[in-house]
Amino acid sequence: MLRTLRSRRNLVARFLSGGPARPSGLEAIGITGPTTIHHNLSCVQRTVALPPLLLWNSQFRLYRGGCPACTRLTAHSPRSHHSRHHHHHSYPELFEHEKRNDEGIVMKAEYGETFSVDTGKFTGRSPKDKWIVKNVGSDSDKNVWWGAVNQPTTPEVFDELYAKAQDHFNSLDTMYVFDGYAGASPASQKKVRFVHELAWQQHFVTNMFIRPETREELEGFEPDFTIINACSKDNEEWKKHNLNSEVAVMFNIEKKVAVIFGTWYGGENKKGIFALMNYWLPLEGHMTMHCSANVGKEGDSALFFGLSGTGKTTLSADPERYLIGDDEHGWDDEGIFNFEGGCYAKTINLKEENEPEIYRAITTDALLENVAQSSDGSPDYDDVSKTQNGRVSYPIYHIPNWHKPQMADHPKSIIFLTCDAFGVLPPVSKLTSGQAMYHFLSGYTAKVAGTERGVDEPEATFSACFGAAFLALHPTKYADLLQQKLQTHGSTAYLVNTGWTGGAHGVGERMSIQGTRACIDAILDGSIADASFTTDERFGFDVPTELPGVAANVCNPKEAWSDKEAYEVQAEKLAGMFKDNFTKYTGPGVTDYTEHGPK
Repeated sequence: MLRTLRSRRNLVARFLSGGPARPSGLEAIGITGPTTIHHNLSCVQRTVALPPLLLWNSQFRLYRGGCPACTRLTAHSPRSHHSRHHHHHSYPELFEHEKRNDEGIVMKAEYGETFSVDTGKFTGRSPKDKWIVKNVGSDSDKNVWWGAVNQPTTPEVFDELYAKAQDHFNSLDTMYVFDGYAGASPASQKKVRFVHELAWQQHFVTNMFIRPETREELEGFEPDFTIINACSKDNEEWKKHNLNSEVAVMFNIEKKVAVIFGTWYGGENKKGIFALMNYWLPLEGHMTMHCSANVGKEGDSALFFGLSGTGKTTLSADPERYLIGDDEHGWDDEGIFNFEGGCYAKTINLKEENEPEIYRAITTDALLENVAQSSDGSPDYDDVSKTQNGRVSYPIYHIPNWHKPQMADHPKSIIFLTCDAFGVLPPVSKLTSGQAMYHFLSGYTAKVAGTERGVDEPEATFSACFGAAFLALHPTKYADLLQQKLQTHGSTAYLVNTGWTGGAHGVGERMSIQGTRACIDAILDGSIADASFTTDERFGFDVPTELPGVAANVCNPKEAWSDKEAYEVQAEKLAGMFKDNFTKYTGPGVTDYTEHGPK
């Protein structure tokens, strides 16, 4: 009995450890029993010799034969327990596991059967439950932007949760493991490992991260970071740990491991690694960005900054351009590059005529989250009774015109997308370099219903760098890097409003996708340079008087309002909010861009 318990515990430790280089996962204590690992790259019999107390110094030997659908891991020690650790399943295998485990339903999407899951009460991230371990005197202690975004917790609390995660996985007969990469640029690419309870969770990270292409890449894989997702386990001692709820998303940068408790939402995995990239790369001198990116046939790349729901995914999926990525990117001395291997698009009101690339990407191997099903078995994207944050993840190659290198030259155009809930901002405006820095640091938009826990209606907010929730360092660190890039490469910045026109939310109408697309097209093909501009007296940016495909009264937001006096009141209110928010980015030791904001 004791040997069986040890065997199970040690099998878990094999994958929850940080790899051969050093123990940055659970404490390495050896393996005493065999386990079966299913793998999507080849089918070979694997024998692993593991010193009983030095797991990270393991040596692998491969030989052919045995199970036709899996790789078998065997330890040279007494065998007393058999468990299944599913490692790198292929898409067809994941699909079979999802169905067999009854983890969701198969929907009859128009372009192919697609698995769909319900993530329970959490249909968005839980930002108030994100924690960073404050290892006093460490590099992260000195560099992290501590506060509401990166809440500090203690090493002792982390160690307790770490032990809980170990005990939880030791109690399971099955777990799913994925090893892959974050970052397409070889110079800064990071190796990441995920340990999950369910097949659909491995499916999600397989979609969203860069997948290994050969068996050799996985031999001796040493993760730079490991996420252990104990989603079905609540942290019942959260009050004792001085946390905010039974949910915990906790990172220990020095130990190179994170644990997740109490939430099934797939986005926690994706955004957790993004926050870490936002820590690692800027300290190496590389810009990290919450943006989508595409590139034209002449090699002219463009960036689309914006929070969830502002149109990053939709607007970057352009049939006339090649998609680099839809959400997370880096910018180094060679150019821009994607962090991910897939896309994570909102499905609310999705229609083929409006968003054909995304609509058609929903086929076999894609994964739907929190999407209603019609009576005929097809997805119902108009039914948002569950949430307005229904999602689909899919490998990037589901977009026909994806850019296979996942890297491109320095961007010609930089587009800041904002969802203006007040209906004040024009659909497009051209920014000076100073105004670009002001609006980058301001990051004005609206939180869109469903993307975060507790947000049911859009509400105006300011999110530094159009992604404050994911920043690990102080916002001015990213602003300084962006300023250097703009000065070096001469990129032009624009502010594009995908929010409301003709009135505030509840009165006006949302900008049409077609109208916004017309603004983007004018920027990317350069025709916006031929337009006549007027300078907005309050905000100071230049606004085109007209553009093909955009109504003249929409170009001038005041003219779209029937009550002009109400517009002035709203505009003055929004300008005041900008001013009040920006005071946090002034003071000794920082460049003051206040003069480039509203008057």
